[in-house]
Amino acid sequence: MPIFTRVLALAILLPPSVAQAQSENTTKPGVSLELNAVQDVDGACRFTFVAGNHTGTAIDKAVFETVVFDTDGAVVRLSLFDFRALPEGRPRVRQFDVPEMACDNIGQTLINGSHSCIVNGTESGVCSDGLRLNSRITMKLLG
Repeated sequence: MPIFTRVLALAILLPPSVAQAQSENTTKPGVSLELNAVQDVDGACRFTFVAGNHTGTAIDKAVFETVVFDTDGAVVRLSLFDFRALPEGRPRVRQFDVPEMACDNIGQTLINGSHSCIVNGTESGVCSDGLRLNSRITMKLLG
């Protein structure tokens, strides 16, 4: 039996659970923000994020209201992080410096919501709809 026929026969015989598991691994719609790293740089804590846009449309500008908490849980900074343009389906790395703050003094960060989300020249809700947050490091990213 030729190899193509064997592969086709195997694919037909796969149980539905395999197909379901594969579909669950696909990217869910929405914007994803991953806190990827923090680093002390010149008296500031530099946050590195990986952003993904899976909304089905390009985002011209995405600005998120961000709250920084110290290790005791007190709010120490409220900032606007401008993620700029987020093309659909293409990851982007963005860095933000929080001045006069050592990374060791930061306990967690909260994405308080979308401050501005521009799609096709007008405000849109796609930045908040289905927003997914993740932290690759020990510092928590809440939302």
